[in-house]
Order: sequence, then structure tokens, then C-alpha cells
Amino acid sequence: METKQLGNTGVNISAIALGGMPMSLSSRPEETQAIATIHRALDLGVTLIDTADSYCKDESDKHHNEKLIRKALQQYKGDVSNVIVATKGGLMRPNGAWTRNGNPDHLRKTIRESFEALGGEKPIDVWQYHAPDPEYSIEASLAPAKAAVEEGLIRFVGVSNFSVEQIKRARDVVEIVSVQNQYNPWYRLPELDGVLKYCQREKLTFLPWSPLGGSRRVGSLKDISEIAQLAQEKGVSIYSIVLAWLMAKSPCIVPIPGASKISSIEDSVRAVDVKLSSEEVARIDGATSSLG
Repeated sequence: METKQLGNTGVNISAIALGGMPMSLSSRPEETQAIATIHRALDLGVTLIDTADSYCKDESDKHHNEKLIRKALQQYKGDVSNVIVATKGGLMRPNGAWTRNGNPDHLRKTIRESFEALGGEKPIDVWQYHAPDPEYSIEASLAPAKAAVEEGLIRFVGVSNFSVEQIKRARDVVEIVSVQNQYNPWYRLPELDGVLKYCQREKLTFLPWSPLGGSRRVGSLKDISEIAQLAQEKGVSIYSIVLAWLMAKSPCIVPIPGASKISSIEDSVRAVDVKLSSEEVARIDGATSSLG
């Protein structure tokens, strides 16, 4: 598996990550299937797993995905010492909805709960502030993360759904290693709002969430003729083409496609071996420029 450096940390991560969210929502698979999927990802060389305290059915089910990942890592027969688990905090799931909560007291509490959910024996590898809450300043919301780093509960800190200005403010509070924003053929804002360029210049890892468009749009990828044609030409899936396109956009990009079955992560990993020329990238750019 090709690897990349996580931010400026000196720690290497796989060029494709595993997104854990589909394994814990209301449509979640059986636990045995979810664990088998995580194990297959590890077999294939995936060393970055993305999760969140809010990857669950509702508030009564909080931290489900983190606990699932911990169980899978504990049961894995191979070496997991180089596996990085990146979690997030700052979203709530009342009755299955998604709401923001940047209250420092809540974040302090959920950081501790995530630490315990992930095993409680070593610092959280990467803790990311899930989304800025306009009710609280970025400085106030990230103060608990800084304190948790000093306390040894968190190793590295990242942010999610942040603008360039917000990233800069976050970096004044605590060292930031990664930025996780939406980026896919339908949502190319990171190319336009300066975030991708900023991450590349500052050597921050950019983690595109919903890289394949999410459950609502992934089925429409086959309708994008240039993507379908390139997939046929190269003998790979349309999903591999999209992930390869994202990786070709910048060396700082590490896609985090979600998976809940073995075949999905196997297909995603194949994207690492798909190399697109600048002309092929431009073809996809043109075909997706009017989507949204």
C-alpha cells in the first residue's frame, strides 16, 4: 500500500483510508460483517480508519463506531501498532438528527468518552473538531482539545468542515495536522475556497468526506459519461476512478470512502494503483464542472 505523511507529523498513513460511518448508522450491517470489513482493510494495508463519536443511531448509541473499531483491532491477528484511528467530536444525534455542539464542557466530556471507547490505554491518535458551532468561538471550542493533548488523551488534532480563516484560528490554539471537508464530483468547493491550496502549502493532510458523493448520489456516478468511459478503458470500477481523480488533485489528499462490506473496501483500495494523466483529470473536471 502506498503511504503518505500525516500532516507534518512524520507518521505515515495509507494513501486510502477506511470510513467507518456506514457500519454504525441505522442501516448498519451485522457486527460480524463490519468487523470482517475492518479486518480486510487492514489486510490490504489500510492504516488510517476514520470515525466519530456521532457515528451511531442516536444519542443513546453514542460512540458505537469507536467501540466497534476498538473491538475489531483487538480481534485482529496481525500487527496493528501502525494503525491510526481518527475520531471526531462536536456533533450530536438527537433522535437520529445531526446538530452541532461546540460547548467546551461537552467537548471536554466527549473527548474523555472517546478515549475510553477506543480502549483508554493510549492517546487518541487524531481527534478532530467535527464542525464549528456558531454559538461558541473556535478558540473556546478547541481549548479542551489543547488541554487533552497536554494531558496525554490526544496525540494529534484535526478540524472538519472548516474554512481557511477558521483553520488559521484553530492553528493559533493548537497544532493542526488534518482538515476533513466534503469533496467529490458534485461538491468541488475545496478547489475554489482556498482550503485545498492552503492544506497543500502548509502540509496539512486533506481528508475528503463523502468522496463518492454519499448514499444519495453514489448511484449517479455511472451517469457521468467521462468517468464511466475511463473506468471501462482502465478496467476498473467507476468508484476507483473517482478516488484516483481525487488523489491526483493534490499529494495532500487521502480519501476516506465509507464501507460496510468487504467488496467495497477492496474496490476502494484498487484506486491506489489507478494513475490518471493530467488530460484524464481534466476530462473528469470538465464532466463534473456543472454538477451540484
